[in-house]
Amino acid sequence: MLFKPDSTDDEKRTAPRKRGLLSRLLGRMVSLLITLVILGGLGYLGWLAFQPKQNGGGGRGANGRPDLPVPVLAATPHVQDVPVYLDGVGSVKALNTVTVRSQVDGKLLKVNFVEGQDVKKDDVLGEIDPAIYQAQYDQAVAKKAQDVALHANQKLDLARYEQLAASNAGSKQQADTQRALVAQQEALIKADQAAIDNAGATLSYTKIIAPISGRAGLRQVDQGNIIHASDTIGLVILTQLQPIAVWFSLPQQQIMRVNAAAAKGQLAVDVFGNDGVTVIDTGKLTGIDNQVDPTTGTLKLKAEFPNASYQLWPGQFVNVRLKVETLPQAIVVPTSAVQRGPAGTFSYVIGEGDIVTAKPVTVTQQNEYEAVIANGLTTSDRVVTTGFANLADGAKVVVGKDDAAPTADLAPRKRSRNPDGKRGGQGGAQGGTQGGGAQGEAPGKDQGKDGKKDWQGKNGEHRGRHEHGEGDQKGQAGPAPAPAAGGEQSGGAPKAQP
Repeated sequence: MLFKPDSTDDEKRTAPRKRGLLSRLLGRMVSLLITLVILGGLGYLGWLAFQPKQNGGGGRGANGRPDLPVPVLAATPHVQDVPVYLDGVGSVKALNTVTVRSQVDGKLLKVNFVEGQDVKKDDVLGEIDPAIYQAQYDQAVAKKAQDVALHANQKLDLARYEQLAASNAGSKQQADTQRALVAQQEALIKADQAAIDNAGATLSYTKIIAPISGRAGLRQVDQGNIIHASDTIGLVILTQLQPIAVWFSLPQQQIMRVNAAAAKGQLAVDVFGNDGVTVIDTGKLTGIDNQVDPTTGTLKLKAEFPNASYQLWPGQFVNVRLKVETLPQAIVVPTSAVQRGPAGTFSYVIGEGDIVTAKPVTVTQQNEYEAVIANGLTTSDRVVTTGFANLADGAKVVVGKDDAAPTADLAPRKRSRNPDGKRGGQGGAQGGTQGGGAQGEAPGKDQGKDGKKDWQGKNGEHRGRHEHGEGDQKGQAGPAPAPAAGGEQSGGAPKAQP
């Protein structure tokens, strides 16, 4: 049997589904609205946090106020002659170093120097047993005396033979033979004299003489030892310290500059001390190497220094500067006045109304203290040397005075309290810093005495350090009740009193 369904039944079935869909749409809209409100609040808080940074930067005054001038220090360029130096690193070497050896064999009888002593040329440093060499010398002298006596007799015979030959009472051949014997004897006497000189020289070698003036090193052979002329180890090493040499190197790019300066005259060379600032000696350039070292690309140079106070020592590494020229009447400013930007170097010049203007400058050379300006500044300008953090082109400045030299804080400052016993007044963080960390929760006058007791308690200082973070949190939340006991903290666990 066919029948038509009732419409009311369909409406009853579809009505709950429509109401569920509508509730879900409303729930999503509410969630989206809440999310938008939260994001808007976070964005507003971020804008508030970022707003002071925008107001406080870019050359404006403190706290973002554009009407406050920027405090700076200024200097005026001046004119002076500026020397031009080339810096290098070198080593100190002695002009002369001699290993003193014996020239004869024998026993070392005496050592006449002290280790580290300054000796002069021809001083006797040691003595060798001269007995054998004295005997050889005496033998040579006796041999010459014998030959001289024989020569005198031969000369008398020659005179007689010549008289007999002149009167035809004797043979002329006999006179000529005697004349030849006299000549041979004269030659023999000269040989004897040479032997004497040789023996005398050998005898003199028994005294070991200093060949140069210098500083004696450590003794290599002790007294009583047998030394030989063939020994590789000498008696002592002498080193000349006055004057002394320094060998240093410069980059090969400076060869033309050094040669051009050396052609004009003698070049001065300064050597620095251990601090790298103090000039301990000044000398002159004495030599330039004839080739560049291919392994390092540097040129070796040699300078000589008086070394009057023995401030330079052989083998020492030193910093050297070579003066190649002098810039006459150059404009000089403090190095701190030269700033560098994307377009190059510039300086802030203070104009009318204490308004600064950035001017490009060309720097010829500079060191740690001064910079030479080729163009861009005049002696009538005032340039900023300190205070660039909040400075910009067109900003107004106030020029301070650099009269008082800053004093160094060599030790941490002692913690102090306010006169009325308070340990903080600007919140828990500041109170914790000034009152020992955990005392940041006591900014009021009523807690001054209790705070003082707590600070002077047995473990007060210990708790003040370890409870610093807790004091900061309590200080931000506001004042806390006074501690119950002098040796206990309000936020910490109670400790037993002794």
